[in-house]
Amino acid sequence: MGLWARHVLPRLVEHMCALEPVSALRADVVPAAEGRVLEVGFGTGLNLPFYDPARVTSLVALEPADAMRSRARDRIAAAPFPLELLPLEGERIPLDDASVDTVVVTFTLCSIADVATALAGMRRVLRPGGRLLFCEHGIAPDPRLRRWQRRVDPLWRRVFGGCHLDRDIPALLRAGGFALERLAAESVPGAPRIAAYGYRGAARPA
Repeated sequence: MGLWARHVLPRLVEHMCALEPVSALRADVVPAAEGRVLEVGFGTGLNLPFYDPARVTSLVALEPADAMRSRARDRIAAAPFPLELLPLEGERIPLDDASVDTVVVTFTLCSIADVATALAGMRRVLRPGGRLLFCEHGIAPDPRLRRWQRRVDPLWRRVFGGCHLDRDIPALLRAGGFALERLAAESVPGAPRIAAYGYRGAARPA
């Protein structure tokens, strides 16, 4: 792992994902989490302030990047509920079937290498009636912008640690066996236009 991935990229991602418009999207999604929660792609713990401690009993968080986990230490120490942080990718969910009430995934589906396997795992661990809460960026509806997203995507992935610009988030969720219960789609103010189109909402296993 080079200097960029170890030191520069974690700070850059944390800065971009903590911008006020992005935090507003988190605030619209994360507070709905309840019970035992699995968060896939914990990053530096930016979602922690948005969980409702009156609704969450515990949190299992997956984050494969050492640099991200290190930067999350202070937030983890301040968590108002039990939190277990595991150094694993989204494709490796070490939980029993039907063992969590909520899965939370924010700005993560764009960078999971095998997103189909990850979504199958999320569906597997959800209890009957459980929900997947998501907030992601992805493919834009505008045809011209889509073309630019696809042209830039190979370079963007190399610079931003495997992040894809052009993933169709609703289609991926449906293909992963989820029914969309709530879906909002809009551009994120202040974000680079090529990466600004976002999807957020809730889904249940179909």
